[in-house]
Amino acid sequence: MDARTRTEIEAAAFRSLVAHLQWRTDVQNIDLMTLSGFCRNCLWKWLKAAAEKQGADLDAAEAQRWVYGMDYADWKAAHQGEATAAQKQAYAETKALHSAISKG
Repeated sequence: MDARTRTEIEAAAFRSLVAHLQWRTDVQNIDLMTLSGFCRNCLWKWLKAAAEKQGADLDAAEAQRWVYGMDYADWKAAHQGEATAAQKQAYAETKALHSAISKG
């Protein structure tokens, strides 16, 4: 498989992941972090970092809109619940496994 085809396939898979996360607004970022070590915020930060590496201009707000499908503040107001004590504890216990970009 040539590099361009692979990149197009990877991009399509990424878009599917983002679309799925936009649909699954019931899944909280804190739970994603605890279980997988990354969340929607990591995705927009990875997008921004990749854009910077390519010399492209992508600000944080636009990267957030790409991932959340709306302004981040609007998404939080509509979908983000208050983290429970159990969620906060699980998050703290798995922090060493979280994406490096989430720590920066």
